[in-house]
Amino acid sequence: MEQRHRQFIVDETGNKTAVVLPLEEYEDLIGDIHDLVVIAERKDEPAIDFDKFKEKLLSDGFI
Repeated sequence: MEQRHRQFIVDETGNKTAVVLPLEEYEDLIGDIHDLVVIAERKDEPAIDFDKFKEKLLSDGFI
């Protein structure tokens, strides 16, 4: 991930204790976390053959 204008909050000894992110970067991170949660929740679902999946999309009018 490209480093955008991040700012760090440090303690009295210079150790980083927090970070301030641009809102867009924060929202991107939240989106990535959501995607990972969905993947984890669906990991045990049976796989679908690509051709059957494509047929289903066609029949449902999505493509």
